[in-house]
Amino acid sequence: MRKIGVFLGFLAALLAVAFIVLRTPDSDAAAMHAKYGGSAARFAETSDGMLVHYRDQGCRECPAVILLHGSNSSLQTFEPLIANLKDRYRLISYDQPGHGLTGPHPRDEYSAKGMFEALEAVIDATGVERFAIAGNSMGGWIAWRYGLAMPDKISGLVLINASGAPKAPNAKKPRLYLGAQIMRHATGRFLAQHITPRFVFERSLLENVVDDTIVTETMVDRYWELLRYPGNRRAAGQRVIADREPQFGRRLSELTLPTLILWGAHDPVTLPYNAVTFDEMIPNSRLVIFDDVGHLTMEEAPSRTAALIDDFLIEILPDEPDRLQHAR
Repeated sequence: MRKIGVFLGFLAALLAVAFIVLRTPDSDAAAMHAKYGGSAARFAETSDGMLVHYRDQGCRECPAVILLHGSNSSLQTFEPLIANLKDRYRLISYDQPGHGLTGPHPRDEYSAKGMFEALEAVIDATGVERFAIAGNSMGGWIAWRYGLAMPDKISGLVLINASGAPKAPNAKKPRLYLGAQIMRHATGRFLAQHITPRFVFERSLLENVVDDTIVTETMVDRYWELLRYPGNRRAAGQRVIADREPQFGRRLSELTLPTLILWGAHDPVTLPYNAVTFDEMIPNSRLVIFDDVGHLTMEEAPSRTAALIDDFLIEILPDEPDRLQHAR
């Protein structure tokens, strides 16, 4: 028994040393604000004091488009798309609760209702009354959920590799990227709050794209540093166990908004059959699948994505086509 006790004590000490050596500290909040905020940063406050980091770019008098990023990402994921559309649209992007410079939700509320609080704060701060809304992955889920809740505010819906479509009984399961595999288990979620090596982010990003060249050192640093913004790592674990309310997926047929669905054929996270499900269930939709793109369509194919969004908005905004055509 004594030998077993000694061994267990040695093992515990070894694990403690490994934890200390491998532990990755939070990034410095002030440094992150300086690096990823800068002069373009704006902050909208919710009723319980959450400061939502957003950017309001492009043509202020033009039709507004609100952009919602996916899990463990940030508003910067839309910058390549914004560069292609800023002359013709007002483009509003923001860091969702638990992400970027917004930081964690004060009540750990990562349901659709809790995520709507940040969106509503940005809408109020920018003063937009009607807008198109585009979302990638988790952001796509929030976008179509908001479309169900507030259709009168929305001129059009763009779903980019969106999540939340009802799953067919025999549907193929997605191949989880490394970060998602870690977060599936309670132990992994605990360790990820303290140990988040940079290579995990690089490998996960590479698994989500077809064109490896878009995964630059700057991109990897951004994902790695902003997830380590104080409170965001814990929030990532809370989001995994949040109720996504899958029953709302059965209500997609109630969405009458004009909807553009954009997808990558090689998306390992939200497999392309999800795109077909969205297209079949949403009455007024059209689907485009890129043959050479993965999960981050707006970053891998920004010019093509922008062109399709531009064509879509010109068609659905009857009072704007002449001015929009002139601006192209």
